[in-house]
Amino acid sequence: MMTDIYLALGSNLGDRHTMLLSAIEELVMHVGRLMMSSSFIETEPWGFESDHPFLNAVVHMQTSLSPHELLLTTQAIECRLGRTSKSVRSVYADRPIDIDILLYGNEKIDEPDLVIPHPRMEERDFVMQPLKELLDHEKE
Repeated sequence: MMTDIYLALGSNLGDRHTMLLSAIEELVMHVGRLMMSSSFIETEPWGFESDHPFLNAVVHMQTSLSPHELLLTTQAIECRLGRTSKSVRSVYADRPIDIDILLYGNEKIDEPDLVIPHPRMEERDFVMQPLKELLDHEKE
């Protein structure tokens, strides 16, 4: 069974545009079917200071992976694309790629390693703006 998912992508190191395209390509190979991708938007870092702005997007996909399989797969993709560490105790830093699970169907998960819907997505314009773009377009 396929489940609709929404993932947030962000990059603020290197060739950000190419990195987001590479992440989408990896997601298609390892996660499932790409339904739609938002526009790429440039935003200031959130939660930390940096001279490197982010390029952000949201993708709508369909997957047969479970939520935990999806988490492990997105983390593996981040590693393959050059991410060497995850944020620790909510301390953020520059990164070549970040992939966050925003929504997984209508699931609500609250576990130590995985919270869905993403707990801070509504506080983040860099997530909500591209997510709204996709949801508005899908209503048409």
